[in-house]
Formats: sequence, structure tokens, C-alpha cells
Amino acid sequence: MENGRIIVITGAPGTGKTTISAVVARESSMEKTTHMHTDDFYHYLCKGAIPPYLPESKGQNRVVIEAFTEAAKRYACGGYDVIVDGIIGPWFLEPWRNIVQEGYEVHYVVLRADKKETMRRAIERSKSDRKTNGEIVEIMWEQFSNLGAYEKNVIDTTHLSVENTVAAIKEKVAQKETLLKE
Repeated sequence: MENGRIIVITGAPGTGKTTISAVVARESSMEKTTHMHTDDFYHYLCKGAIPPYLPESKGQNRVVIEAFTEAAKRYACGGYDVIVDGIIGPWFLEPWRNIVQEGYEVHYVVLRADKKETMRRAIERSKSDRKTNGEIVEIMWEQFSNLGAYEKNVIDTTHLSVENTVAAIKEKVAQKETLLKE
């Protein structure tokens, strides 16, 4: 059986990650797919959980990232096209680059809308305090605003429809423009 691909779709809250990831998974050319929502792995923490955006969560976040990286590997070994949906900045790419060294095909796609649109989308759907959520989203938007070497992996979703965003991802993946290197 041939290994599946792993396509990490990331960006700040409000950029369309979950909506887009679900469509990419459904429309994959592979026979089998899975849509891994990384937030679920944080919900598995029962005691001692630290909000992942706080500086003191670094150790916890490393464990969670390694857990979903291992899960993604297992699905890929089973021949699944694995669509990973979550906030995975370049600062969390080491585990993904490590599995590239093991022979996995890993793509890194960053969705980014302009700041005003990101804030509008994230705050509209917020289930938590709007002020706190706004502050967190703004910090995360800033973290994804200048990605250096990973700017080539960015798709601006500000004015794109879901269909056009999915098409852009498919094109970048097919052309291997988003492939992670060791």
C-alpha cells in the first residue's frame, strides 16, 4: 500500500482553515481521506491544561503536536490523504520536518486574510469573550503576517470564495509548491 500525503492547512483564527480543510478532504483525489482537527487533541487534556497561546504552554504544546503528528503518520501509512487543520506556525514545524526525513510527503499551506477581515470573521463566530478573543486573534494574525521563507506557502483568502481557495490549495499541492523540506 502506498503512503498518503499529509497536507497541513494552517493560519490564524478566521482565515477559513476548518471550512477549507473539510472541503479539501472531501474532494481529495485519494481513495481514502481524513480531516484531523488539531483542536480536538487539546480537548483530550483533562487536567492541567494550559491555554495553548500562553507562554507557559510550550511543553504542553510540544506534546500535543507530537501526538497529532504521530496520528497523521499512522493515517498516511494506511494510505489516507491526511488533511491537518490547526494553528501550526513555523515555530511548530520541527516534528513535521522530522517525518519528511522519514519519507513522508508533507505539505504546509498557510491561509491568510487581511487583518480587518480576519478580525471580523473570528469575532463574529466567537463563543468566548469578544475582547479577549479579539486580542488573541490579533496576536495570532501578527504571528502569521510575515513568514519569511514560508511566504510562498501562503494563500490570501481575503477575497477568495471557498471554491477558489480549495482550487488554489489543490494547484499548489499538485505543483509541490508547498512541500516541506527536511
